[in-house]
Amino acid sequence: MRIATWNVNSVGARLPRLLDWLESAAPDVVCLQELKCDTDAFPDAELRERGYESATLCSGRWNGVAVLSRVGLTDAVPGLPGGPDYDGGQEARAITATCDGVRVTSVYVPNGREVGHPHFAYKLQWLEALRKAAEPDAAGPRPYAVLGDFNVAPTDEDVYDVAAFEGSTHVTEEERAALAALRDAGLSDVFPRPLKYDHPFTYWDYRQLCFPKNRGMRIDLVYGNAPFTSAVRDAYVDREARKGKGPSDHAPVVVDLGL
Repeated sequence: MRIATWNVNSVGARLPRLLDWLESAAPDVVCLQELKCDTDAFPDAELRERGYESATLCSGRWNGVAVLSRVGLTDAVPGLPGGPDYDGGQEARAITATCDGVRVTSVYVPNGREVGHPHFAYKLQWLEALRKAAEPDAAGPRPYAVLGDFNVAPTDEDVYDVAAFEGSTHVTEEERAALAALRDAGLSDVFPRPLKYDHPFTYWDYRQLCFPKNRGMRIDLVYGNAPFTSAVRDAYVDREARKGKGPSDHAPVVVDLGL
């Protein structure tokens, strides 16, 4: 089984690239983030034509997550159980589903904006709610993974230059402690191999030639429980999907399981 995660940064703007990538990479399950569309604008019909069912949680121009599957999709749970509200409601940042016996949660963790901002406190609360929600599946017997854009670089090596991020979000001790707590709940980081360079970055800003200069971050992660990680046969960052005209600023992370 091939499972992938990809922050597409607008499924409408990236639809031709997504459809081409589905054909070339042939994933069985895909977790998408940052859909930036209403429910009725999500491309269900185009995806069904290519054999994919969809479970979505959309909220218009911001956020939005989905699970796509061509191996069956059941027991979808939109939202983060017990998750905090922001600006009067729970944002569209998590959805969980079962695909051919594998349980997956697609997450788009809050950015945090600035250290000390209310959105930063919300980010930490959201990650704690994710830990609690994931615990039962993490401890369970079936393969389970949380996949998506975590907006946290787990280590200093996961950014091109840690000095460039001093005092900013994504690299703070608080955020990394929240990731460590998630791992302590029974999940492990499935570390992908890079297709180029020494370290597998997954995000490169559009500005200042960050992609060709490889000024990136590894913030798109796959955290799996023991039944999931024991089945991993390969994992890689599909850097090719970040190239060309009109790409997302993220590249997909692909995991092959021997299931």
